[in-house]
Amino acid sequence: MQEPIKILIVDDHQMFIDGIKALLRNEKRFKIVSEALDGNSALEKLNGTAVDIMLTDISMPKMSGIELAWMVKNKHPHIKVLFLTMYNDHDIANDILMSEAEGVILKNTGKDELVAALTNLANNGTFFSNEVVTQLMLKVKKEKQTKEETDCLSKREMEIIRLICEDLSSEQIAEKLFISKRTVDTHRQHIYEKTKCKTIISLIKFAIRNNLTLP
Repeated sequence: MQEPIKILIVDDHQMFIDGIKALLRNEKRFKIVSEALDGNSALEKLNGTAVDIMLTDISMPKMSGIELAWMVKNKHPHIKVLFLTMYNDHDIANDILMSEAEGVILKNTGKDELVAALTNLANNGTFFSNEVVTQLMLKVKKEKQTKEETDCLSKREMEIIRLICEDLSSEQIAEKLFISKRTVDTHRQHIYEKTKCKTIISLIKFAIRNNLTLP
């Protein structure tokens, strides 16, 4: 008989842990060998318990699931990590990829997707829910669009846009950059032409959309 896949569940809500245990109770291929309410406890459990898959929340006190995954991958690289999260945005998705986790599903998923994810990880595969994949695609698309919109701008022009967003006048910008006001005005004209912005408001919106408001 094939040995069951050993699972550690980490979540700061006992009710959620109990819910996962109930969902997997009749799944003979999986065995929940331990549980923890925070990352520190999870690391302690791993020191004395053989685990194949760690199923963990992302948002937890003391230590986030992302931080926990980094530490687990460093100390126990054979353990597969599956995130369960309430969040569904491209920033979280990016953090998950950076953590080298093998998968992520949303907490509102059903039993079938949970079992499918665990099965894939047990077979040395990965599993990312459709919602998370969509967010990753949107992130890539947004980054590509941002690059296309700002490719036409020089480094100096992007710097001037940031200073314009700080409500500095052409005279103040010239003084700050050690250039003439006439040079600043020329840059401003080119900026409006390249960005196709007609007003200062539209330029500020452009800057925010393309993350040009920070140095």
